[in-house]
Amino acid sequence: MRLVPESLDQITRRGAEWDLVEELHSLDHCSILELGCGRAELTRRIACTGRGRQIVALEVDEIQHQLNLATDDLPNVSFGLGSAQDIPAKSGTFDAAFMFKSLHHVPVEHMDAALRELSRVLKPGARAHISEPLFMGSFNDVLRMFHDEQRVRQEAYAAILRAVAAGLFEHVSQTFFLSPLHFADFDEFQSHIIGVSHTQQRLSPQLLREVRERFEQHMTSGGVDFAQPCRVDLLEAKAR
Repeated sequence: MRLVPESLDQITRRGAEWDLVEELHSLDHCSILELGCGRAELTRRIACTGRGRQIVALEVDEIQHQLNLATDDLPNVSFGLGSAQDIPAKSGTFDAAFMFKSLHHVPVEHMDAALRELSRVLKPGARAHISEPLFMGSFNDVLRMFHDEQRVRQEAYAAILRAVAAGLFEHVSQTFFLSPLHFADFDEFQSHIIGVSHTQQRLSPQLLREVRERFEQHMTSGGVDFAQPCRVDLLEAKAR
């Protein structure tokens, strides 16, 4: 298990995380938990693929949760307001769980509790898919100008290691990949990244100009394309 590769050149896999979901999991007729579902984009993909999938999708951000509640075309998804460290579910409920780039958003002091809760609500042998962005690459160089996540990403990985060492999970596999990100222009980047409700960024006019300048260094006639390096740790819940 590695926190990060030595360089981006060592990451040879490119593609959307959805491809990994399909590759690593058999989800038909399963009860599925997603923690930190955000805009529910991957929630929708999971819900609309296969058969017999029932999903509980939790989001801690109240603004985004209210938007999710307006979804009326996903009858097999139950959207809930809840945190990873206090999952509103009985023990041994779920066959699979996903945290798509959300563990590092859990307060550092609650990360261990979040993974204990994840272990609690999973059935023995059920698998947890935890993906995290790596602190490297050109997209990260822009992001860290106003939102430096190096420490929280490191803490998230350390919490995974502690959960495995404590016997809550067996570490099944680790996959590094480059996830494509496309922005038509800076306005889209500002709306989807700077203005996302769960982080509440407040940039000064000077910093906003500097971020724009850095972002637009990558601009082409078709917009800006980044390849965000990510890591997926696949964990299997042990009997407790």
